[in-house]
Amino acid sequence: MKIQIPFTDIIQTEEELRILIGYPSEVVQRKSIYHLDHHCVDFISKSPFLLISTSDDKGYCDVSPRGDLPGFVQVLDKNFLLIPERPGNKRMDTMRNILSNPHVGLLFCIPTLGETLRVNGKATLVKDKELLQKMAIKGREPLVAIGVEVEECYLHCAKAFKRSGLWDPNTWPEVDSLPHAAKIIFEHAKLPGSSIESINERLQESYTKRLY
Repeated sequence: MKIQIPFTDIIQTEEELRILIGYPSEVVQRKSIYHLDHHCVDFISKSPFLLISTSDDKGYCDVSPRGDLPGFVQVLDKNFLLIPERPGNKRMDTMRNILSNPHVGLLFCIPTLGETLRVNGKATLVKDKELLQKMAIKGREPLVAIGVEVEECYLHCAKAFKRSGLWDPNTWPEVDSLPHAAKIIFEHAKLPGSSIESINERLQESYTKRLY
């Protein structure tokens, strides 16, 4: 059955979009650089969290978080960085996408800082033992890492973080009002023989025993 689109007035060309929104300022047009300079390296060294966007060869997209201690992403030189792949749920959406389409976008975040660092480039899956050993934590090295050849990087302004109040504790919701992960998974997965409690136990066991 065809889904009816609920939108009746849409933009179809860049010309329409520019008429509505306008053009970027000169500083915005000029702020992109095409390698990792000392500012980018410093930013990455202080970042404990990033988002990586990928798509497969058909254009189906995915955005996935990566996080660890600040500096977990290694800058190899001005053109290459390396992201360790820690244990996860084994869906491997990001890595499977990279195998069919190497283009990736990275968004580095630093707690309390509104500005983010955006890095675009081409990725590859890396098994170099010497590189993986340098990213070991608690004696466990990653089985694979994502290597990124940098093609563009620039600082993104803080407006989204300021609008959202993300780093302001006064805007944070009460813990009891937050979505319940185990309940969501239970109702989505509909796994026979499971319960909210059993799924929550699995989650907590994974969080405490299988981070590395």
